[in-house]
Amino acid sequence: MNISKITCSAFLLSLGLLVGCTEKFLEEAPADQVTDANFYQTQQDAIQAVNAAYSELTKEGQYNLAMWAFDIMADISVTGGDDGNDGIEYKQLEAFSIPSTNLVVNRLWGGSFIGVQRANLVLQKVPNIPNMDPAIQKRSLGEAQFLRAKYYFDLVRAYGDVPLFTAPPAGPEAVNIPRTPAAEVYKQIEQDLKDAYDNLQPSYSGADLGRATKWAAAGLLAKVYITEGKKPEAAQWAREVISKSGKTMWANYADNFKVGNENRNEKESLFEVQYVNGRNQYDRNNVGSSMNEFFGPRGANQTPGSGYGFNIPEPDFVNGYEAGDTRKDATIWVPGDVFPDGSKQSAKATGSPFGYNCKKWFVGKVNTNIWDSPLNVPVMRLAEVYLILAEAVGPTPEGLEAINKVRRRSFGLDINAPSAAHDLTAGTPNFIDAVIRERKYELAFEFDRWFDLKRTGKLIPVMTAQAAYLRTLGITQRGIPTEKNLVLPIPQSELDANPGLKQNPGY
Repeated sequence: MNISKITCSAFLLSLGLLVGCTEKFLEEAPADQVTDANFYQTQQDAIQAVNAAYSELTKEGQYNLAMWAFDIMADISVTGGDDGNDGIEYKQLEAFSIPSTNLVVNRLWGGSFIGVQRANLVLQKVPNIPNMDPAIQKRSLGEAQFLRAKYYFDLVRAYGDVPLFTAPPAGPEAVNIPRTPAAEVYKQIEQDLKDAYDNLQPSYSGADLGRATKWAAAGLLAKVYITEGKKPEAAQWAREVISKSGKTMWANYADNFKVGNENRNEKESLFEVQYVNGRNQYDRNNVGSSMNEFFGPRGANQTPGSGYGFNIPEPDFVNGYEAGDTRKDATIWVPGDVFPDGSKQSAKATGSPFGYNCKKWFVGKVNTNIWDSPLNVPVMRLAEVYLILAEAVGPTPEGLEAINKVRRRSFGLDINAPSAAHDLTAGTPNFIDAVIRERKYELAFEFDRWFDLKRTGKLIPVMTAQAAYLRTLGITQRGIPTEKNLVLPIPQSELDANPGLKQNPGY
């Protein structure tokens, strides 16, 4: 994007201050010169405030650490890494033995709420900025509504009931805030996304490429509704995207994960987290993605730091690809695969006893900075919208065509040409299970699987069976979830700071 690749901002929320930055983003302006009183005065202030609300997506609280956990907690991957306590925060999640001090638990909560409050500041302050272009003002409010909904969607799915803020907290209520029932949080998410749909533009160009569009809002709303089990509403909004957005799927699945294909208005991505390389090193709270390094094959010398080997694909997941599914080659390094330097993927490595690694976020040696990849992460893609529609309407002609478009692409076929070999039919048994399975392989390492297993009531049986399977292979670190593991614990630091919060049962 160009919004985080060109300009970034950071709020000091506890003081209500904003620090702006451009290319020299490490040269912070003195905080005592930028305050609530003298900021939010111009259109550029509004744009910077909105950009600050986006920026948390790139950090540890979202796609540079926390979101990785939701495949490790499911049947996609295991922690990997080195021996001992390397990646202990993920090992605790993998074992379903999760203390309230867990790093991922803390980062997801904290980062998401920072994003919420930045969005709230935009919604509170921007309407009062004089002499703004009405179109930019409307867009800014829509972006804040979209982002608040996105952050809250992650929070409510991960923790259940969470405090609901629709304005920046002030006064005594800021230190004694109870949790809001999840149903009320979802109601606000729905409203925010509908408002965002009305306020946002259908596409952007130039420096604004990468901003949330009305189709991002519609697609996320469809996903929210299918998560809630509201299938008619999910189908309605999925159709809105499919029929009106002008979006088409890439013919080649792997094209979704190439730097040169980012932010294409006409193509598959509905919304991407924006990354840029060359500006930070050893820092997961800046503007570069660390997944190239962390997911890279350990010690393979294919990334600047030779790879850390986290999020290792599980054998049963890898073996579950159908013959001819092109998504496997785009997603997984398997033994014998040839790296750019001519060397090959090992049959066994530290943290990966079966020789598998995640390939989807591989960029290679883009520069000498280690945690610094420019590859964006798609949050919503058109293929997922098709799968939402299929799940919502079932094995009807509409639902079958929706899932079969995704399947045909996965086998390298024309998505509009029926395939006797690969299409599902009205006679396909357990159609919804087939859709959820398709999501597993279409969205692998896009961090949805734990949420899908939870919402379909399959987390405990699937992960119990999976732990038993791994033990037959000598892999013993996978735990067996119980009812308490349907949500994460509330961070202990938050309980200590806010007497209004109560811990989730069992933690």
